[in-house]
Amino acid sequence: MPQPNQLDAVLAQAKRDRGRLNAGAMGAGSLTALGIASVVGAGIFVTTGTAAAQYAGPAVVFSFLLAGLAAAVTALCYAELAAMIPAAGSTYSYAYATFGTFLAWFIGWDLLLEYLFAASTVAVGWSGYFDAMMHSIGITLPHSLTNAPFQDNGGVVNLPAIAIVFLTCALLWRGQKESSTANNWMVALKLTVLVAFIGFGIFYVTKSNWEPFLPSNTGAFGDFGISGVLRAAGVVFFAYIGFDAVSTAASEARNPQKTIPIGLIGTVLTATVLYVLIGIVMTGMVDYHRLDVADPIAEAVRAAGPELAWLEAAVSIAAVVGLAATVLVTFYGQTRIFMRMASDGMLPDKLGAVGRYKTPGFATLVCAIFGGLCAGFTPIDVLTNLVSIGTLLSFVIVSGAVLVLRRRRPELERPFRVPFVNVTAPFGILCAGALIALLPITTWIRLAVWLLIGLVIFFAYAKPRSTARMAEVNAVGADEAAPTAPAA
Repeated sequence: MPQPNQLDAVLAQAKRDRGRLNAGAMGAGSLTALGIASVVGAGIFVTTGTAAAQYAGPAVVFSFLLAGLAAAVTALCYAELAAMIPAAGSTYSYAYATFGTFLAWFIGWDLLLEYLFAASTVAVGWSGYFDAMMHSIGITLPHSLTNAPFQDNGGVVNLPAIAIVFLTCALLWRGQKESSTANNWMVALKLTVLVAFIGFGIFYVTKSNWEPFLPSNTGAFGDFGISGVLRAAGVVFFAYIGFDAVSTAASEARNPQKTIPIGLIGTVLTATVLYVLIGIVMTGMVDYHRLDVADPIAEAVRAAGPELAWLEAAVSIAAVVGLAATVLVTFYGQTRIFMRMASDGMLPDKLGAVGRYKTPGFATLVCAIFGGLCAGFTPIDVLTNLVSIGTLLSFVIVSGAVLVLRRRRPELERPFRVPFVNVTAPFGILCAGALIALLPITTWIRLAVWLLIGLVIFFAYAKPRSTARMAEVNAVGADEAAPTAPAA
């Protein structure tokens, strides 16, 4: 069981972070844009079509509603903890404050790998869209320089993927205000194009494409029918998993007790509305069987005919810009977790150092190097499930932490409280746990190997350093809290 002052140590570190970072750089709008950049990314440009074509047909809109409900429940739990513990480390910090160093290391070590491969995977997806966009204007990039080796029909290196990793990390290194402004503009462009798709596409809907709205089950679980809607909900839920990046911005948010909950809930609500509306329009514009492609939104636009050719080009641009924003936000979250773990003694101090631009410069450099190597030389698709399991484990821990702290520390001020917590939090645990159970065994094997490596590092390095660091932080906090002796 964690020591009674564990939470106090986290709060003290959070206060220190706000003093050395660019506190107040992001308001509620920028935080919501941060979440949207992560959630409305590869999922909306790819997953929507896959879920409709393979599992649910036009009824995929019900899948989005179910997935949105599950994400909203978890977002409420994040909101309570983020308002109460406005620390930069997100789930890592909440686990540290609630369950102690071992579980904090477990989830922090897991999140480092998750964020790295999530950003690298999206960078590879960005490379594909960028290559297609260049091809559409008559520029053909060499196959050997746009594909990683060690895969079927592989190349030498994926240079565009490396380029977007370096560009986004350079922006993060330059400053939070600059990267937040760039992200806001990218999100605005992406949302404008998606709203245009809904607004113009609705006039090209053919009602026969919605018949039947819920295709009959073929006899196997998940092949359409009600079970298909449920299977599709599990698939599209992974499109929501990036919203927790909002909570990593707590140390740089303006009035985080209020703005972080707004950003979290605003992200999930906005994404759910977008997914539902796009699902309705997309399946109405084209037969759902044709949507099992890499660019389902563009496929729906092509089906409308030459009148919407301009919109197809806009969708391609939005995908390139939108995925770049996703890479940016994902690396942002990883650098802040690096910083927070290093400040707690879990990792080398250099990773927690803040440079002249008030950003963790060395941690950003590490992300750029390893992210570039992964995106440029590794077939990332084999590791996408590892990304999923890491986030889902975070969801379980966050929902559990809300329940534990309600019982252990009921006196703490909670600017935001989860409604009906004894139902909401267990429901969040149930949703995430069910999705974890459905992941393939290979995912568990990869996770086990990574965690075994982490255990060696924890007992040999992280545990003794973190214990000493927490004692230092608590000692400083006690000195600051002590009454000043009156002058003689």
